[in-house]
Amino acid sequence: MIKNYKLENNRLQENEDANSPVIVALNPDSAERKALAEKHNIDEHNILSALDPEEPSRIEFDNGHLAFIFKRPKNYSSKDHFVFKVSSMGLFLFEKKLIVIVSEDIPLFKSKNFRNVQNIKEIFLKLIYNSIFHFLEHLRIINMIADEIEKKLSKSMENKYLLNMFSLEKSLVYYLNAISSNGAVVTRIKLNAAKIGFSEENVEFIDDMAIENNQCYRQAEIYSNIFASMMDARASVVNNNLNVLMKNLNVIIIGLMVPTMVVSIFSMNVPLPFQKDKYAFLTVIGLCTVALALFTLWWKTKKWQ
Repeated sequence: MIKNYKLENNRLQENEDANSPVIVALNPDSAERKALAEKHNIDEHNILSALDPEEPSRIEFDNGHLAFIFKRPKNYSSKDHFVFKVSSMGLFLFEKKLIVIVSEDIPLFKSKNFRNVQNIKEIFLKLIYNSIFHFLEHLRIINMIADEIEKKLSKSMENKYLLNMFSLEKSLVYYLNAISSNGAVVTRIKLNAAKIGFSEENVEFIDDMAIENNQCYRQAEIYSNIFASMMDARASVVNNNLNVLMKNLNVIIIGLMVPTMVVSIFSMNVPLPFQKDKYAFLTVIGLCTVALALFTLWWKTKKWQ
């Protein structure tokens, strides 16, 4: 799907004009990819790279335009089972045109950063900044999910919670690699700012992006280290919960055995006291109750529970 946008009153508005300065290609099919390549002289390999989630971030100067491939968080789905994935996105910056290629339909221009944009170079930089900010939001969500899982792990023995934690840890590895890759290309943009034609204000914004990306990387690294160091402790919690459950079951079984033993004694086919007493049944029940109470008192005294 191809969408066209133009600048009106410093805002992007969607329209039907194929010559609009901003073109967004949402998961283009082979025909659309071929049309983009031929009309705008874009290397079709770069178009495919923008749709490949395994493609590392990179920057190229080719045929009078800048080809920029970078990583962004993929929209989370319940089918991912707590694995937060990354996807690629392509920005092709010409002198008077910007072509955006993404693999999924996302609200590219809905954030407050696009309420006041002056030109396509500013749009180009703010799309990169939005990706960095998106990573930060996902990191906060991952941390919140991890806190909830930890609370459940402290009370549950189910392996699914441990597996969920492993999935979150795996997600952080993906994010660290993607954020680091983005940081490298942001640095290259700054080094080639004059060649691309960025203004001094644009360069200052690139510096801010580099700082934000570095902070994002540090935050992801801290979360990853914490997750890795705490996994053994979380597994120990599950094992301890199992031990506590087995201990409680043993207490119940032993507690049931005490009155059972009393009843068994009075069930033997030998002469025993109270056999002919009309209150024999109540007497046996009373002895069972006393035996169970003594056992419970002894158990508490030993502080085994």
